[in-house]
Amino acid sequence: MHDIRAIRDNPAAFDAALARRGDAPVSSDVLALDAARRAKIAAAETAQADQNKASKSVGAAKASGDEAEFERLRALVADKKAEVAAMQAEAKELDAQLTDMLARLPNVPADDVPDGQDEGDNVEVRTWGGKPNFDFDPVEHFEIKGVAASMDFETAAKISGSRFVVLSGAVARIHRALAQFMVDTHVDENGLTEVNPPVLVTDAAMYGTDKLPKFGEDSYRTEEGRWLVPTSEVPLTYIAADHVIEESYLPRRYTAHTLCFRSEAGSAGRDTAGMLRQHQFEKVEMVSVTLPEESDAEQQRMLRCAEDILERLGIAYRTVILCTGDMGFGARRT
Repeated sequence: MHDIRAIRDNPAAFDAALARRGDAPVSSDVLALDAARRAKIAAAETAQADQNKASKSVGAAKASGDEAEFERLRALVADKKAEVAAMQAEAKELDAQLTDMLARLPNVPADDVPDGQDEGDNVEVRTWGGKPNFDFDPVEHFEIKGVAASMDFETAAKISGSRFVVLSGAVARIHRALAQFMVDTHVDENGLTEVNPPVLVTDAAMYGTDKLPKFGEDSYRTEEGRWLVPTSEVPLTYIAADHVIEESYLPRRYTAHTLCFRSEAGSAGRDTAGMLRQHQFEKVEMVSVTLPEESDAEQQRMLRCAEDILERLGIAYRTVILCTGDMGFGARRT
């Protein structure tokens, strides 16, 4: 979530950064709400001081035997107490509104992110390996004869509904082996710490990692109020929440292989064939917690970790930097 102090210090720069994403200027609305909140807090503090002053006078009036003044001051204290409570409640409501407004604003893009509207404006950085040339017509992953028998969508639909799969035999084994290979490489050679985190998390963890409120409809919430993680970024990142961390402790680099869950609301008919865009899937994730001034270098390090996995598997790839219109909500650079 954005720091309100940064918006106060340079609202024009904040609006300009969001404009690169195609968003309308919002700083005036944010600062108006912030000003109303601060004014209400100040008024409550003034009323609290008046209440405290009157409270001291009540005892003096009682001691002097001035019953009329005692009753007047006691009524004044009661009125001030009610006034303070009302103002504090209003300030709390304005604070909640401001927090919600800030939480719904996307991250500002880094300076080197190319401007653009969609994936057509993404910029290729480099390529690795040669595109394979087949002497046959390639087919989808779920149409390969050696795979189809062990990738069962019909049975999964019977068990759980659409957009699930039951893997078995060699396909299940290679699925597990790939995850193990990735985790072992990250731990043994890339210096990451393996974590086995919970896949049920609280509202606070989802808010703290930009998944709420924007992506609530894309996630699954239990009747007890916990969320199934859409990605293990949520628990891995939230490890550092509410801690004052010594600089010498950083960077902290984590990796995890977990189940992930997404409702994929609104994605019907869009890249949903086979195992793509399923409600349940597995992912090997990387998260780094580091100093802000080392963030860019850390992202490049993580990018090389990911590229190296593909190179070890002999898979040709393209590395692209996503434009402002194609970046994720919480991303500064992708």
